[in-house]
Amino acid sequence: MKRTVLILAVASLALGTLPAKGQSGLLPAEARLPQLTESGRIVVAGRSTAYLIRHLPVSSFPDLPAQVAELLNRRGCLIPQTYEAHRPENAIHASLEHAGSSDWAVLCSAEGTVSLLVFFASDPAQPLVLASAPETERLQAHDASGVLGFNWGIDPATPERIREAQAGMEHRPPRLDHDALADSVVEHRTVFHFYAKSAWTLVETQE
Repeated sequence: MKRTVLILAVASLALGTLPAKGQSGLLPAEARLPQLTESGRIVVAGRSTAYLIRHLPVSSFPDLPAQVAELLNRRGCLIPQTYEAHRPENAIHASLEHAGSSDWAVLCSAEGTVSLLVFFASDPAQPLVLASAPETERLQAHDASGVLGFNWGIDPATPERIREAQAGMEHRPPRLDHDALADSVVEHRTVFHFYAKSAWTLVETQE
């Protein structure tokens, strides 16, 4: 009988159904993160509407530099995925500070807020916050079910991609010498953030 009780207790601890006295402070940051799939309801045009947001832990992006991953975990970040995602997204590598730099941009969801963070290789301990919004403000319907999904996505934008986006402009700006950051609302508009001379600007493109 004692052996059975011991086995049940160990199993309960493994499943998280019994408190492990003195263990919470020893758990890695990811073990204390919120659930990976968040669902609920919000009011849209006077009607209660269901939503579903999928997240991935920082460990789903093994190419992230260790210091960046540690900072994201310390912030309690999960990486939100758009409703059309088929592979891990919203953590990108690009040359954002200058030509040849090795930088990262990540969407971090923590405590109901999503922030667009940029980590320059020159100072990865000090991420820049380009944008921030309540997670429930980044939702839209996308199929016949009417359930809302997350609609914010980021991608690297090479100078070639920017040139294509500027095709047809009467006065085409000079070609960029390094990457921009594509900031998109899925199936709607994309804007391009570009860093130069210690400041971020929006790239002018053909509407």
